[in-house]
Parts: sequence; C-alpha cells; structure tokens
Amino acid sequence: MTLTLSKKEIMNEARSAMTINIGKAGVNDNVIEEIKRQLKSNEIIKLRFAKNVAKSKDDYISDIVENTRSQLVDVRGNVAVIYKKKS
Repeated sequence: MTLTLSKKEIMNEARSAMTINIGKAGVNDNVIEEIKRQLKSNEIIKLRFAKNVAKSKDDYISDIVENTRSQLVDVRGNVAVIYKKKS
C-alpha cells in the first residue's frame, strides 16, 4: 500500500485528527470495529496507548494495521498515526 499524501502532509493533518484511546483492556474486536468506522470517515487517526499497555504497543499496532488494512505513518511515544485512503 502506498501513501497518496506525503508523510509530512499526513502528519500536518494528524494534528487535528480523531484520537482513539487504547486502555488497559487492550485491542479487541470492538476497538478494531471502531477504528474501521473512524477510518471510513477520516483517512487519518491517532491511537493513544495508555502507559500500562505501552509495552504491548507494537503488537497492538501490528494487529490494528493488519485488521483495518491501514498503514502506519508514525509512532511518537505512546501515540501512533495510521492512514487509510478513503475508497
């Protein structure tokens, strides 16, 4: 999957992007479905991971990207930015 926007353009848009918080329950089917819904209306969303799940963050991001068919743009601290072009 290739980006239609540059990484810089995506990161500029991500400043006002929808943020989904991932808490101690981690990532489950309901969280994946909500991320899919948000990606349909917003090409770019941020995922904010609670400190207590931060060590599992990489696994969660892989699961989310795979299940939503999105692309990871950037990770800074406990926040990941993902992108999916609207179809």
